[in-house]
Amino acid sequence: MILPVAKASSAAPVEAETRNSGIDCLRGIAILLVVIHHLALCFPLHHTDLTYVLPVNILRALTWDGPKGVTIFFVISGFLITRHIMLRWRTPARLDLVGFMSRRAARILPCLLALTGIASLLWKLGIPGFVPETPDQSLHGAVLSALFMCLNVYEARTTYLPACWDVLWSLSVEELFYLVFPFLCLTLGRSRHGLLLCALLLALAAPLCDWSLRDASEIWQEKAYGPGVCAIATGVVTALLLNRVSHQSSRLFTVLGGWVGMTAMLVYLFWGGAVWSVLSWGSTLFFNSAIALTIGAFAQGWGQHITQSGTLWLRRWGQRSYEIYLSHMFVVLPVIGLAHWLGLGQNRGWVLFLPVLLLASALGRIVERYFSRPLDRFFLAWLARIRSTPAPV
Repeated sequence: MILPVAKASSAAPVEAETRNSGIDCLRGIAILLVVIHHLALCFPLHHTDLTYVLPVNILRALTWDGPKGVTIFFVISGFLITRHIMLRWRTPARLDLVGFMSRRAARILPCLLALTGIASLLWKLGIPGFVPETPDQSLHGAVLSALFMCLNVYEARTTYLPACWDVLWSLSVEELFYLVFPFLCLTLGRSRHGLLLCALLLALAAPLCDWSLRDASEIWQEKAYGPGVCAIATGVVTALLLNRVSHQSSRLFTVLGGWVGMTAMLVYLFWGGAVWSVLSWGSTLFFNSAIALTIGAFAQGWGQHITQSGTLWLRRWGQRSYEIYLSHMFVVLPVIGLAHWLGLGQNRGWVLFLPVLLLASALGRIVERYFSRPLDRFFLAWLARIRSTPAPV
């Protein structure tokens, strides 16, 4: 998710739109976890020769932490969207519904439609790795579920779609948020605490949501709307609370929150099993809260001297996270196919990770520079012209 272009009319003055290096780094870490996870499903890092160099628990965590990376994305999304609404319109109740929806569409739809079109073509051509293995799935079913925010439901009913489609499940959750949240802003935002209370209740419902899914299928436990919405709501709460806190009076809290949040995140990423043994169903709320504390501290300026030094490559990953997320399987799948064709053993699978990460980054840069950004700017400029044209009498 990016900071959208400000609209000059009917909006509050917006601060100079600069990127936050800490949040960009956090997004970079999240997309790295996702890409590593998708390659490690075929070449688990804890089964490679890296076990002679790195602790097994670290390698096992890197292999399986992809879903946690998506959770990080969800919390960041809730925070940034709410933060931008507050900067642009001062209060959620003044949100411009058409403007908000247009910016989300301009950012999301180009890459989504392109991915759907390319994946559909590869499906029709019968390219291995891009065709489902079950007759219960159809091309029109996959396309409709991808475009109408229910690909996660479709997979829960059938089974996993090919990997290039499977990544779209998180968009189904986020797009539902984009559809509902503006209306909550326009209604509950009129009350001083209404929107905050609603978001807080959703955020605190994370343990109950996880508990209610305990008997669901593995796919639905991973991709249901509930956990994602709770994570997004946590980001919303963070932005709303931060808007009420003075920068001067919160300095101590910022530093403390930053270190506590970052430490708790690392503990959950690398020792999640130990956290579960203590907190049980509260583990997800623990992780969401840790992400929120870290984001809030970064937004208040904590850690800038660290996140701006020697992290340009990681920040670039964060800035292009959407493009990399949607396109990286077009790198991962061919590399896996080539590795199997060459007879590469799992113990040597570690050699694939750096080339895959470099290629995924390069592809994401190409998609962003020559496709998504130009179309984003073009659509927003076109919309601005349309909205500024007086209606015919």
